[in-house]
Amino acid sequence: MNDGSPIADVVARMRERLDELPPELAQRRFFLGTYLRTTQAVGQAIDRARFEDPEWVERWDVTFAELYLQAHDGELIARPWRLAFDAPETLPPLGHVLLGINAHVNYDLPQALLAVISDDDFEDRHLMDRRRRDHERIDGVLAERVGAEDDELAASSARSLVDRVLTPLNRLASQRFLRESRQKVWHNTEELQRARLDGTYDKRLAELEVLSAAKVADLLRPGQVLLRLAVTGFGVTLPPP
Repeated sequence: MNDGSPIADVVARMRERLDELPPELAQRRFFLGTYLRTTQAVGQAIDRARFEDPEWVERWDVTFAELYLQAHDGELIARPWRLAFDAPETLPPLGHVLLGINAHVNYDLPQALLAVISDDDFEDRHLMDRRRRDHERIDGVLAERVGAEDDELAASSARSLVDRVLTPLNRLASQRFLRESRQKVWHNTEELQRARLDGTYDKRLAELEVLSAAKVADLLRPGQVLLRLAVTGFGVTLPPP
C-alpha cells in the first residue's frame, strides 16, 4: 500500500481512533482492528494489480470506510450500528466483529457502491460487468484474511475445546458467508439504484436498515454462530418494492 494514497490515509485515521479508544468503548477495538487490517489488505491488492479498475476500487473502498468512520465518530448512527456499538462488553470478540460486519456490509456497502456508480454507469453493461467482477474479487482478499483474523481473535480471548476443534470448519464457514453476503449486497445495490431512479430511495434504504438491524438477533443467538451462518446465510435481501 503506497504511503500517501487515499487508502493509506484512511488506515491512518482508523489507527488513530484505535489508539485513542477510551476505556468505555474498548469493545469496539475488535471490529475496528479487523477492519483496519482488511483495509490494508485491499490497499496491497490494489498495488498488486488484482483489480480491473484499481482507481475505482480505491475510491469505492475509501467511500466505504468513510461510512464506518462517520458511525464511529457519532456523526450518523443508523440502527444496525447502534446495536453493534451498544452490544454488551461481555460479548465474545467474534460477536463484536460479526455485529460490525453486519452493519458495515449489509447496510453500508450498498450505499458505498451507489456513491461511486452513477446512473449512466448502470446503463453501461460492459462497465457494470467490470464493476461486479472487481466487487467479487474482494472475496479473494477477504478469504486470505480469515485465518489471520481468526488468530487475532484467538489471541484476545480464551477458547473452549469445541471452538479449537471446530477452527478449520469455522474458517471455511466464514469464507462462505462472506461470499454469500457480498452476492446479496450486489442485489441490494441494484434495488437501491431502481429506487434512486423512481424517487423511493429513502424508503428502500429504511427497509434495508430494518433488515440489517433484525439480523442482529440471529447473530446473538447462542451456539456455533459461524457454522449456523454458513447454512442460514449472513446477508440480507431487499424484497421487490
